Amino acid sequence: MAKREEVLEIWPEIEWIQDQDLREKVIQTWMLAFDRSPLAPKDLTEIPFTLHVEGCTVTFMEHKRLVVHLAEVSYGKIVEFMGDAMPMDKDELIAGAILADVGKLLEYDKVNGDCVQSRRGQYLRHPFTGVGLAQECGVPDAVCHIVATHAGEGNLVKRTPEAWVVHHTDFMTYEPLVKGLIF
Repeated sequence: MAKREEVLEIWPEIEWIQDQDLREKVIQTWMLAFDRSPLAPKDLTEIPFTLHVEGCTVTFMEHKRLVVHLAEVSYGKIVEFMGDAMPMDKDELIAGAILADVGKLLEYDKVNGDCVQSRRGQYLRHPFTGVGLAQECGVPDAVCHIVATHAGEGNLVKRTPEAWVVHHTDFMTYEPLVKGLIF
């Protein structure tokens, strides 16, 4: 199992979660994911964040940390300009952004040093496995909702404001690469 220190090393943003209980559940979820995955924390700083872009040079952690930072900035601007018109819970937002792709640790496999989709990943995409891991660690439903709805699967349900922010910060840094819109 990945050590707590290893999780905190790759995820310094976990400290942004003020609620100690929620912070601990986020850490435990990542530790559980590493325990069930062939990937180690160091792998996430080297593997591509998506298998859908051939030759992707953006690593898993670069993308994921970017999404968390964009979500945090978005939260601040929403509060600044909208105030109480769109109330949001910052801890839930940050926890959801950090956990959004935790299920990829079960969706990915390593074969001859290359990252490929696992057999499990062929059946269950990371929003599903991510929610399973998070629920097992006692992560609240509001945060599991963000994990469940951050990807395309979320287009079938109503999203909370926090889930919309994570969805859009994730996709605005994903779709231009996948759709070949980089000139």
